[in-house]
Amino acid sequence: MDGLTGPSVIGLGTDLVELDRFRASLERTPRLRERLFTEGERAYADARHDPTERYAARFAAKEATMKALGVGLGEIDWHDVEVVRLESGQPVLGVSGRAAERAAELGITSWLLTMTHTATLAQAIVVAQ
Repeated sequence: MDGLTGPSVIGLGTDLVELDRFRASLERTPRLRERLFTEGERAYADARHDPTERYAARFAAKEATMKALGVGLGEIDWHDVEVVRLESGQPVLGVSGRAAERAAELGITSWLLTMTHTATLAQAIVVAQ
């Protein structure tokens, strides 16, 4: 990075999740939480007023990460992508396993993540640098 151009963007992904549909999926399939989310993600979401909003935003981040990596479902494990919060509250993306292997193949060394939700939708945008 030279201060003028910044790091190169290698991949970009975004995803949008409808909260009502996601809430229904979580209610219909209780083990979905364990299959999709790490222990840390579940602890964070379950401690909030409406956990579904947090789960949906994290699911969107996982999907957006797959898009940034250029892979589809099954190419990485759901637990290979984890959203954690720094003390400041900033969400950051952690990758491991097959996601980290794919990132290394592509030369990805850092990630940018932003997430948001409304009463009806959750969105995440991931930039792989």
